[in-house]
Amino acid sequence: MSNLKEFTKGIIKQNPVLVSLLGMCPTLAVTGQAVNGLGMGLATTFVLLCSNIIISLLKNVIPKSVKLPCYIVIIAGFVTIVEFLLHGFIPDLYDSLGTFLSLITVNCIILGRAEMFASKNKLLPSIMDALGMGLGFTLALFLMGSLREIFGSGSWLGMNIPFDITPMNVFIMPAGGFFVLGCIIAFVNKLANKKPPQKIGCENCPNASACQNKGECEK
Repeated sequence: MSNLKEFTKGIIKQNPVLVSLLGMCPTLAVTGQAVNGLGMGLATTFVLLCSNIIISLLKNVIPKSVKLPCYIVIIAGFVTIVEFLLHGFIPDLYDSLGTFLSLITVNCIILGRAEMFASKNKLLPSIMDALGMGLGFTLALFLMGSLREIFGSGSWLGMNIPFDITPMNVFIMPAGGFFVLGCIIAFVNKLANKKPPQKIGCENCPNASACQNKGECEK
């Protein structure tokens, strides 16, 4: 049950995009089309999974004084593999994602899970954490990309919608990205019956359980 909990927490309860508001750059930049959101989500999940595995295995070997540079080197290695694979097998997606593929290296979600979870837990929980967070990230980007493409281009996954929808270009523009993201976050909060916190503090933070500085932000 513990491993299942680690997997499911990232889908809704601690969704990195819709709850923690991490990874906003790729979330807003590449979701003009559903396929781009799906591609970025899967690429990030692959890097997150592989880096969590390596960091969890080496957590007792990596010196604390250089752990952040080591994490970045590990993550950058897997990002390079993803770039080579997409460039070789899916060049259109590679061109669409552009520089945001390289920026996966410094994605807050991956560095955050490496620091807060993989470096402190065993292999299996780290794998489940990566899969859950990656799935939550992918679903959020795919949903955003689908809505923006349907209402902005009148298509979905490159196929024309067989309904009478008048495309509104604003949805594929930056302002449309912010609007769609806000609507999705409001909808998720409504489903979870979640009310805005009355005050800012560790009690209302979704990452409080894994934070090393718990309580410090309230002082």
